[in-house]
Amino acid sequence: MARVRLSVEERREEMLRAAVEQIEARGVSAVRIADVASALSVSNALVLYHFSTKEKLVAAAFTYAAEGDLAQLRKLLGRRTSAVRRLRAAVRWYAPTGQAKGWKLWIEGWAASLREPALREVARDLDQRWKAALAEVIAEGAEAGEFRCEDPVSAAWRLTALLDGLAVQMTSYAGSLSRSAMLEWTDDALARELGIERAVLAAAGR
Repeated sequence: MARVRLSVEERREEMLRAAVEQIEARGVSAVRIADVASALSVSNALVLYHFSTKEKLVAAAFTYAAEGDLAQLRKLLGRRTSAVRRLRAAVRWYAPTGQAKGWKLWIEGWAASLREPALREVARDLDQRWKAALAEVIAEGAEAGEFRCEDPVSAAWRLTALLDGLAVQMTSYAGSLSRSAMLEWTDDALARELGIERAVLAAAGR
């Protein structure tokens, strides 16, 4: 059967999806242009035509996957409900047992960015955007009088630092922490940052 002719944008997206899958399966250091090409039954030259180097392909794949999670985060934080309800939904979604798809990729990206300046810049930018999105809603809730938080930016940093650390533990050491314990810790952290009781937070989740 003849292969369907794709537009440039569609071809790039197809390659990025394949690259994400290959990175998650093999790791950044082991993945090759040939792996992505083979997964799509295209030539190495075609992949290189679109991305020129493996480093650029990896950085683009990392951005592609993270942008999808960022879009979902914005959707959760943009709902027409209280800031507390939105923040709890976002934190639980972002948590390692939630539905965010990028944890293995994020961890691979963090490790590879120690040696890859281009990937380091991409990872830093995406990380800052995660924190900024959370900080914006924390500030909104504080201004509306839902809770007290004198420094929304620092609160967002502390929350994401906890979640990132839990993700590394739960991804690297499967079964080391129960889902219920992890969710309790994240609820404790969020309630503490917002200066509210756990019962208030739990009620917002209903």
